[in-house]
Amino acid sequence: MIEKKTVCQIVDEWLEGKDYFLVEVTISPDDKIVVEIDHKEGVWIEDCVELSQFIEARLSREQEDYELEVGSAGIGQPFKVLQQYLIHVGEEVEVRARDGRKWQGILKEADADHFVLTVQTKVKPEGAKRPKWVDEDLSFGYGDVEYTKYVISFK
Repeated sequence: MIEKKTVCQIVDEWLEGKDYFLVEVTISPDDKIVVEIDHKEGVWIEDCVELSQFIEARLSREQEDYELEVGSAGIGQPFKVLQQYLIHVGEEVEVRARDGRKWQGILKEADADHFVLTVQTKVKPEGAKRPKWVDEDLSFGYGDVEYTKYVISFK
């Protein structure tokens, strides 16, 4: 069986000096290799082909037969690595907490330990007749959320 560590090293070599980053490598028991990459401005098919050829040139089908799929992490899919949070700061995301609650708002900041989501909340100021919308910052640890994903908007 092909080692995940080996594939990751090959991908890291290809990524050197590029703005792309590795999201995930999965290898099934029957040696189907799936490599997901991402980039702030999207993933180009030509780069996926180039990476695929780069990997194939470094693995031997004579030693171990395999199937290889190289692609983007997929827009609208849950984030898997910190870099995905970082490139989407300032954009609208959806967060689902482990307790089932859901929020939609602007990803305000992210670091290695947590991220902050700005949501709009209705608040009725004391003495006011009507509630008004105010921004509220919610902080999440990565272990507290089931998923975070980019919201696709057609406005």
